[in-house]
Amino acid sequence: MKKNFRYKYFFGAADYIILLFSFLIAIFVLRNETSVGFIDFYAGIADIFLLLVIASAAILLIFQYNSLYRLDIILHRTKHFTHLLKANYYSSLLIILLTFVIDSRLLLNSKLLILFFFFVSLGLFFVIRLELLRIIFLKLSQTSFKRNVIIVGDGKPGKLLATKLLYENPIGVNILGFVDEEREVGDFIIAGKKVLGRYEDLPELVRKNKVDELIITIENESYERFFEVLDFCKGLGVPLRMTSNLLNVINQRLKVEKYSDIPVIDVAPQYNDRFTISLKRLFDVIISMFAIILLSPFMLFIAVMIKFSSPGPILFKQDRIGKDGKPFQFLKFRSMKQLNGEDEERKKMMIKFMKNGANNDATDTKIINESRVTWIGHIIRKTSLDELPQLFNVIKGDMSLVGPRPCLPYEFENYDEWQKRRVSVMPGCTGVWQVWGRSSVNFQESVVLDMYYVNNMSPWLDIQLIFQTLPVMIFSRGAK
Repeated sequence: MKKNFRYKYFFGAADYIILLFSFLIAIFVLRNETSVGFIDFYAGIADIFLLLVIASAAILLIFQYNSLYRLDIILHRTKHFTHLLKANYYSSLLIILLTFVIDSRLLLNSKLLILFFFFVSLGLFFVIRLELLRIIFLKLSQTSFKRNVIIVGDGKPGKLLATKLLYENPIGVNILGFVDEEREVGDFIIAGKKVLGRYEDLPELVRKNKVDELIITIENESYERFFEVLDFCKGLGVPLRMTSNLLNVINQRLKVEKYSDIPVIDVAPQYNDRFTISLKRLFDVIISMFAIILLSPFMLFIAVMIKFSSPGPILFKQDRIGKDGKPFQFLKFRSMKQLNGEDEERKKMMIKFMKNGANNDATDTKIINESRVTWIGHIIRKTSLDELPQLFNVIKGDMSLVGPRPCLPYEFENYDEWQKRRVSVMPGCTGVWQVWGRSSVNFQESVVLDMYYVNNMSPWLDIQLIFQTLPVMIFSRGAK
């Protein structure tokens, strides 16, 4: 078990026990309400214990989603309690859902169970998690949870982080020093911490100093160089975090952990082994087939409206770039009037938009000729319903449900080298910038958000993005 995550297992195990205990207390106290006698209660509890185990595990996912395992939340009483209250509220909604779909007399027949569980669990979490476990954690953070850290680069965020952690460090981070290309070994950077070596010295430094974590703080470099260093550090088998002004869009759009109020972005272990990729593929196919069957009447209705709106085919087909730069035929519902030949004006505008990078106006992230959009096109584009045929791309194996959006061939040809890293994973129907950026980020920021996904791809992140795509579509947030 790596030191970086020990505290998460520590709090997770405690939360699980508290949740189970809260369920059992609520059911025991309300056993008369459910017409279950004292002896029958103990005889029947085994029948629902598996349900309680599953429900408690599901609630832990709600806790994770509500940032209850982030250090800055754990250490801040007010934030901690607010997030706990919110998580407990959603947990109670989950129990209500279970009472509708699972036939359990101990759950279904007690109208007070959910309310009682809410207050019992909240009380226990307040006493145990907010107070007792926090005190224990603060003590363990200087011993069992203490971890050795090397800062890669000497950017301003790294210097500020080092200074804060040297003088106010309740989280057990022991900064050994810096690694930097521009300075000599032995140069002092800040507060007595010096340069330990260059980037090529990192493997030896990690082994020799028993490093538990690397924090990349490169600032005055190109994105290409930044991601080169990131790839190099990923190969060292040490947990990674990043803090850099190059990644401001991630800090602004995503929930990230903080060390002494400095945002640090995780680079999670990539789940790219054969089993996990096969599982992701199976999940994609099952969900896509289910969605096609469920939405087929609706898709048929959209097809009819498109046919009536303007002359032309129902589906819009276009060559896009898939995983590892391989082209495939991309499907969408046609939302615009047909145009003979390629729209050269749009192509020029898009290349200019890409090359302008960070100078782009965030309101101009899509180059669209509004005069060509049909009346039904406006509706299906606004709600992203024009994307539904991509479910067939998923079944075919060209796309995944979650991943970076596939680009056009001419866009790929005009990418900088670091931007081409987007195609190192399967393109997706939805992704990080579609959910957390949408049309309010410029091109360069959208690539950075996609790179966050590439470097943090996991089943848990996929599940979050799928569930968060639904409200984005329903409320048409940021769509054009």
